[in-house]
Amino acid sequence: MADAAIQQALLAMLVSIAAFGLGQMVSRKLGPALVRWWKAHGPGKGELPVRPICTVLRLSVALLILMVATAIGFEELSAQIILAVATGVAVGLLVHRFARSAGTGRVIATLLGLVAFVAAIAGVLRGFAPLLEGLNAAGFSVGSRRVTLLGVLNGLLVVALLFIGTRLAIRLIGRSIDQAGGLDRYQRVLIQKLVAAAFVVVAILMGIDLLGIDLTALAVFSGAFGLAVGFGLQKTFGNMLSGLILLMDRSIKPGDVIVVGDSFGWVNKIGVRAVSVITRDGKEHLIPNELLMTERVENWSFSSRDVRIRIALTLPYATDLDLAEQLMIQAATESPRVLAVPGPNVWLRSFGERGFDYDILVWIRDPEQGVGNVQSDILRRLWRLLQENAISIPLPQREVHLHARSEGGNAPRR
Repeated sequence: MADAAIQQALLAMLVSIAAFGLGQMVSRKLGPALVRWWKAHGPGKGELPVRPICTVLRLSVALLILMVATAIGFEELSAQIILAVATGVAVGLLVHRFARSAGTGRVIATLLGLVAFVAAIAGVLRGFAPLLEGLNAAGFSVGSRRVTLLGVLNGLLVVALLFIGTRLAIRLIGRSIDQAGGLDRYQRVLIQKLVAAAFVVVAILMGIDLLGIDLTALAVFSGAFGLAVGFGLQKTFGNMLSGLILLMDRSIKPGDVIVVGDSFGWVNKIGVRAVSVITRDGKEHLIPNELLMTERVENWSFSSRDVRIRIALTLPYATDLDLAEQLMIQAATESPRVLAVPGPNVWLRSFGERGFDYDILVWIRDPEQGVGNVQSDILRRLWRLLQENAISIPLPQREVHLHARSEGGNAPRR
């Protein structure tokens, strides 16, 4: 009895493969010939697309062969299910092809094809009861538990529906939070991440309940998984918790300008594992969240976005200090990114080896645009003003003393 069922199932599978293979051969031969005939003798002498015509021919021939095989009849349920699925595939693809040719959208055409697929299977089997019976019969036993094809498909369907539903719910809730008033963008990011984590946990618990998984049977696995989390995934979970803490205490926020080690740039986003920092060179550095919690971090815009820039300058001793300071203030004031309040300032720092050592102090409010370009702009403006007023920049000077060799003695060591 079992041998007969296997033989009929194999025969039905061979018939299905042969049907689609014969359809492919017929479409390759007749498709281009039909297109040429239509182009020469058809009404309006228009052109037909070759590919859709070949697809329709291939599926039509396969469907005709499968219908003949179904009419002949197979006694075993497994063979009937194989033929029904093959017929459903052919009908579904034909409906999808016709729907696309009629100008229907891809999503609608796919849904129509799925409906036709299910309807064709139900029509061949005269209902879904034989299909469900056959899927439930196909399986194997693992200990005291039986794993069937129907159970596997049911599990995959539940997982897919929960995944799609969770993604859709997170997206809808995220849009609602983005449109909510009274919350800044940092609070919205935090709420979105907490809501997403809550939805994922709920989806996992619902999946366990719907699939009927016995958690007591997974006690050993749960212990092993806990050890894996404790050792192998320690950094991963540490980064996740660090990211939530960063969002909660708002010590680092998207848009802040930070310095971490050799990385200087503005925070693009705070992810589950790492913080994205974009530098002035356009490079994106991914810094682990845990590193920002344990290492020293300079946040230039934590409490205020105003940043002071210090520009060093040396002028010769013969310079008129009042005029030079006026020119430095003028050059800094004319720079477009320098703030008027607080305004630029000039400090005489020391009497250096080459002249007066000055510091030009200016404030900016957009550090994410860089600080080197502000310094360059001020120095270029100051250079032109110094040239117009005959003030030079001192060059490095060194005094060299030469001692002649004394008679009977040695030259002094240097």
